[in-house]
Amino acid sequence: MKKNKAIVVLSGGQDSTTCLFWAKKNFDEVIAVSFNYNQRNLDELDCAKVTCEKNNIEHHILDLSLLNQLTSNALTRDEISVQAKKDDGRVPNTFVDGRNLLFLSFVAVFAKQRGIQNIITGVSQSDYSGYPDCRDIFIKSLNTTLNLAMDYEFDIITPLMWIDKADTWKMADDLGIIDIIKNETITCYNGVKGNGCGNCPSCSLRKNGYKLYKEKYINNIK
Repeated sequence: MKKNKAIVVLSGGQDSTTCLFWAKKNFDEVIAVSFNYNQRNLDELDCAKVTCEKNNIEHHILDLSLLNQLTSNALTRDEISVQAKKDDGRVPNTFVDGRNLLFLSFVAVFAKQRGIQNIITGVSQSDYSGYPDCRDIFIKSLNTTLNLAMDYEFDIITPLMWIDKADTWKMADDLGIIDIIKNETITCYNGVKGNGCGNCPSCSLRKNGYKLYKEKYINNIK
């Protein structure tokens, strides 16, 4: 049985788009919310918008340009080149301080006004890229904080938290949307749709996940 309403934090990338269709399967009504923070790749917002239009999903793009003013990293500054994650314990230079904290907080305000309790986000600790705001402990902590802050029972749902990229591809396949994910999403840090640039850390994670998905579930598919 489907469960009422949900709001999905939608970036236009692989993970959030997979979660969008997971939500469509599991909830009666789904709304998508995206954020414009003057990010490096604004084309991802077009992907989110087109996906929602094609699938008759209510979609909102909220202005969070203040985040760009506050942070300096490879996703908010064109002059900073994207670097691979290093093994020195530091977060990658693609980490945007406060991003998931602010996204989920603003979505929670939006959700309460609509009488919606379920918030879905595509963060994953299993596919950990060194981003502290993708950890399960952060999500649980923020969930408690939002409940207390607004005296409202939110439920932040993370369908991808404990699965890797191969199983995220498998989820997309099971949902019948693998072609959408392959061709109509932007995961690439350099803003190239579909398979991406093939070189940035996000493309490598996506490509390696797809390879493992084929090996694990499909065997020799091209």
